[in-house]
Amino acid sequence: MRKNQKIEGCRFYRASSTKSGYVIGVDGGGSKTTAVLADLRGKFLARNKTGSSHPRHLGFERAVLNVANLLKPLIKKSKDGKILATFLGLPAMEEEFKFKKEIIKKELFKIKSVSKIFKGKVIIGSDQLVGFSAGTNEKDGVMLIGGSGCAAHGWVGKKEVKVSGWGYLTEEGSSFWIGQKGLQAVWDDLDERGPKTILTKLFFRKLGIKNEIGLVEKIYKGNTQETVASLSFWVNNAAEKGDKIAEDILIAAGKELALSANTVIKRLNFQRKKFPLVLVGSVFKSKIILDTVKKEIKKLASGAVFIQPKQEPVTGAVKLALQAI
Repeated sequence: MRKNQKIEGCRFYRASSTKSGYVIGVDGGGSKTTAVLADLRGKFLARNKTGSSHPRHLGFERAVLNVANLLKPLIKKSKDGKILATFLGLPAMEEEFKFKKEIIKKELFKIKSVSKIFKGKVIIGSDQLVGFSAGTNEKDGVMLIGGSGCAAHGWVGKKEVKVSGWGYLTEEGSSFWIGQKGLQAVWDDLDERGPKTILTKLFFRKLGIKNEIGLVEKIYKGNTQETVASLSFWVNNAAEKGDKIAEDILIAAGKELALSANTVIKRLNFQRKKFPLVLVGSVFKSKIILDTVKKEIKKLASGAVFIQPKQEPVTGAVKLALQAI
């Protein structure tokens, strides 16, 4: 979203509001985190980006420090204006760290350069709720994330259900999972344990290597999670070139993602209802995955209305901050 572009669909404040001040929205993640300073009309005034803000990956203290460093330049941009609300959408908040939200607030408050936000409301919530809010103004519905990790999360009334999102080793359908399956197919090809695949040639080119030893070094030295997840792009590329092995991996990924969403749908009794189903994440750029997900979910819930937000997820955090005031 461009600077000063009005948030589409934001209905918490009208443009004619006489209230003055700012809000901050943060969309946290395992690989990147985005924060935005906005006015009360929802116009983005400043933004900042950093890497992971995931307590599971970084540890509690470092994650808090990363968030603080992200907020500092936005707080400076607000000058003497009051920040009325800050919504921090952070990973794993509704799973592992639900009871540590107040501790996060206390740790942030100790950092003088960001303590100004506590003159207004500070809300810590799920990055999944942020993504859902970026796609719809509805309160009830389902969110399906398919990125470096994946998870399905749904809400109806006061009830919410979350499936998957337990770390990259278990998140079926994520870009890491796709890259890992592609890597396994390449090793089967190289060892002559399985069929030939053009993934081998593409992976070697992508990683700048010439042999098996180079492949081992590239994968196991440095950031293995990031390297393997990046291979998912080439799995999709191979599938588009007609590689059956790659195509089967993407179809399997789509079915796994749909299974997570369908599990949430069943537990919330959405099967016979019309509801928004927001899809966020890089894996949905694959037509094969997207078509498979929609097909499998429609078998269970014909009333699912698929939404791929045109706005970036941090828009949802800004909307939630505005809602808080």
